[in-house]
Amino acid sequence: MKETMSTEQMLQGLKHYRRIARQDMLRAPETPHPDAFLAHAESRRALYVALGTHAETHAPSDVVAHALELYQAIPFSTGTAEHEYPDLKGRENALENFFLLVGLDPKTRREARSRRPKMDAPAVAASAADAPSELTSG
Repeated sequence: MKETMSTEQMLQGLKHYRRIARQDMLRAPETPHPDAFLAHAESRRALYVALGTHAETHAPSDVVAHALELYQAIPFSTGTAEHEYPDLKGRENALENFFLLVGLDPKTRREARSRRPKMDAPAVAASAADAPSELTSG
């Protein structure tokens, strides 16, 4: 982060992102892959809620560090069909939006991205898909 963002600013930004995700949930039936689009939006919204909850009891820099840890745990789903792995892709998208919100240095994000696991087994995808419920702890 270049400038320190206040907790209130972070919470306001996350609230804005939650609203966008909610709008996307409502328009899911209009998309080519409604179930995947809905899952993607729900995943983003859940992550924004979890980060907001974390931000209520932690300093902004700790929330960013926590988000980077979450980001590093998401297996790569690049190269898969648009409608595959919507939960993983939604979480990845939500974290990348959060990094834009807080003004995270692109180099820091790239370094975190380089430490992400490859998606080489269905068990990895399944365990990562379970992660949103774990986000509120910590």
